[in-house]
Amino acid sequence: MKSCIALVIFACFFLALPGTDAHATRVKDIAQLHGVRDNQLLGYGLVSGLNGTGDDMKKSVFTLQAIYNMMTRQGITINPDNINDIKVKNVAAVMVTASLPPFAKSGSTLDVQVSSMGDSKSLAGGTLLMTPLVGPDGNVYAVAQGSLTVGAFSFGGKAAQVQKNHPTVGRIASGAIVEKTIPVALGTDGRLQYQLRDADFTTASNMAESINQNFGKGTAFPDSPGTIQVNVPQSYKAKLVDFIAAVEVLNVQADTGAKVVVNERTGTIVMGKDIRLSTVAVSHGNLSLIIRDDPVVSQPNPLSDGQTVVAPRTNVSVVEEDGQLVLLDMKKGVSIGEIANALNAIGATPRDLIAIFQAIKASGSLYGELIIL
Repeated sequence: MKSCIALVIFACFFLALPGTDAHATRVKDIAQLHGVRDNQLLGYGLVSGLNGTGDDMKKSVFTLQAIYNMMTRQGITINPDNINDIKVKNVAAVMVTASLPPFAKSGSTLDVQVSSMGDSKSLAGGTLLMTPLVGPDGNVYAVAQGSLTVGAFSFGGKAAQVQKNHPTVGRIASGAIVEKTIPVALGTDGRLQYQLRDADFTTASNMAESINQNFGKGTAFPDSPGTIQVNVPQSYKAKLVDFIAAVEVLNVQADTGAKVVVNERTGTIVMGKDIRLSTVAVSHGNLSLIIRDDPVVSQPNPLSDGQTVVAPRTNVSVVEEDGQLVLLDMKKGVSIGEIANALNAIGATPRDLIAIFQAIKASGSLYGELIIL
């Protein structure tokens, strides 16, 4: 009946399953090697073959200039003084983005996303012309080209138009070819550095302890709540990949702070396992104001000169439910299921519960972090 309470109890059920560890997780799920990351690429190009839905050459001057430059590179001579005479409706200027993963070699392919930069109506049916993709350092790392896949459409005339999704954004699967490899240095000094995705002192200490238990004392040590230094054992100097693979599957007792995350737009509430409440009294009541217009037919008397008319009649009613003062007696060690049941006894909706959590936090009775999205 109340989705947020059901979600909390559902999560609590899985946390209480016998034979499972609620906090144990693999190293690869909570940490990553320093320097092993994606790199963003960007390019400016042209999409041709559009069915009259391209950029307006009078408004998008940069598109006209790009067409002129492309035709010049292809050996087509155009008088610069006559550049404004170019009239095309099937070309659009676009920005091309891609993500270059680590260890990608020359010849590998990447997915690219293409988005209109001018006033094009739709990119459906278009073909991206050869576009170099550069990194932040200005070097070209990939080249993109191919037919766009646009999961949208837009049709219409001067009086009406029908559109679904965004027709000015498209995607090309495996549309870019890697031309240059980004080197990744691992263990060059006999040491690896792991970065926790969520910095935490307890998790960093537990991860170092787990690695030391499996590879010997002194192999790993945390130098901050977000990084763990790992010395590569002598027996793995020539087998670095095997050592990293062995570390990635180690189980670690991960720990996080107690949090309650609420989304006011959707009415969603998610409570962490370690959330605790002190004893607090909560009063909840609803006030409903209902205004309804009912049409009433007014008919004149017989043999009179009056006319039959429809006159509105407004009914106003106010409904105020009795407030309930509910005592939430939260003793040490209660579970999120007990908290959910106690709040459910008030009879509040998910949006009401958001306001209740905000008030409980303001009173100092909520031991944890309240995050409002």
